[in-house]
Amino acid sequence: MTLKRRLPLLTLALLVAVAMMGCLGRFPTVNPAPKQPTEQPAVPPEAIQPPQATPLPPGKLPTLEDVIVSVTKAASPGVVNISSTVVGTDLFLQPFNEQATGSGFVLDLQGHIVTNNHVVEDSEKLEVTFADGSTAEGKLVGRDPANDLAVVMVVVPGGTLSPLKLGDSSTVQVGQLAIAIGSPFRLQGTVTTGVVSSLGRDLRAGNGRIIGGVIQTDAAINPGNSGGPLLNSSGEVIGVNSAIFSPSGANVGIGFAIPVNTVKRWVPELIAKGKASHPFLGITGQTITPDLAKSLSLPVQEGVLLAQVSTGTPAARAGLKGGDRQSRVGNVRVVTGGDIITAIDGVKLKRIEDLTHYLDTKTKVGDQVSLNVVRGNQTLTVSITLAERPSES
Repeated sequence: MTLKRRLPLLTLALLVAVAMMGCLGRFPTVNPAPKQPTEQPAVPPEAIQPPQATPLPPGKLPTLEDVIVSVTKAASPGVVNISSTVVGTDLFLQPFNEQATGSGFVLDLQGHIVTNNHVVEDSEKLEVTFADGSTAEGKLVGRDPANDLAVVMVVVPGGTLSPLKLGDSSTVQVGQLAIAIGSPFRLQGTVTTGVVSSLGRDLRAGNGRIIGGVIQTDAAINPGNSGGPLLNSSGEVIGVNSAIFSPSGANVGIGFAIPVNTVKRWVPELIAKGKASHPFLGITGQTITPDLAKSLSLPVQEGVLLAQVSTGTPAARAGLKGGDRQSRVGNVRVVTGGDIITAIDGVKLKRIEDLTHYLDTKTKVGDQVSLNVVRGNQTLTVSITLAERPSES
């Protein structure tokens, strides 16, 4: 082979050698493939244990449970079952005895027991059963149908009575613990728990009047709980269980209790004289809504439009005027032309329930109140001395 023929081959060999050296010196080398991990033996499913809660010391309960148990132990001896016997008539007008049951709680060492009016209303005989199973005849002391409250008295040996402590319903807050004790479906000593789910509800009493400031709870309340206490976490009574909202007649998580401050306001009168003397004005009226104000071209957007002022009442003596004509608002006829009350003692009124609630909680018979009244284009201040509301069943 001649030199001329060898040159192309040498040149090619040199180029290949340079390229190989460049690959080794300038460019990153490719790492070798990683080793496969060593295969671990499979763990059988039964060997996998879920996280375990730290066990509590024997006899120790979580905080909430401890509170409920403590309140139940302390309060249960003061909660009673009340059986009432009512005489009715059958289809042939023959008399027969009908029994109903409710609950109540001991108020004092003199034997006074607080319950609902509808538990004892029209009863011929009352029997009170205590937590230890002992019974005593109950005597009706007084009733307040307007607030669905009543007081029964028993005479029992010393040591039988365990009065419950009354709390302050003005300090109750939505979301706080609520404990109900009573005899639903005749099951005495039943305890249910929940929270205060709302405040300031309106509840219509059996006589048609509105009870204001009612406590709403989701603690289970069923037929037979009526008259029993609703307690806070300190074991204090904050309300008297009275009613439920239910399409079926059983608990659906919406129960209502008369606030304990209403008990403290009226029960002493029931004990002293057998009835509650409620102050009243002697009017009927309706709440003014923005729609009603617009439809009737009223001068104010809220307040109480008077439909009637009864003759001989404090309102009549003060010169208040009821309506004198009817107007149609939608499908409803409204009595119009009467005075409009916008405030009482400087407290603005948005609804007629606000007026009745103020009278029941802030005043008494014989007190003088000041009303702000709108009559046509005039704004008046009217002073009225409150009288006692006529007796009602």
